[in-house]
Amino acid sequence: MDINIKNFIKSLTSKNGMTLTKLAKLLEERTGKHYTLASLTSKMKIKSLSLYEAYLIADILDYKIKFYKESSDGREEIFFP
Repeated sequence: MDINIKNFIKSLTSKNGMTLTKLAKLLEERTGKHYTLASLTSKMKIKSLSLYEAYLIADILDYKIKFYKESSDGREEIFFP
């Protein structure tokens, strides 16, 4: 699966009236780690966001990450966490 993470997250932030700069600041506040627009953009460009960072971004933007497992009797939905 090849998706453009940067455009996807940028679209989600835009839908929530937020900039990537603000998202980076909120990530920094939540984690205590240094985030800037440049560092966040770089992580998205080279696809090095961790699952934890993706979870935090989803949470900041009021989204949930879901995992689905296909089974013979239908699709099983599992939320994270």
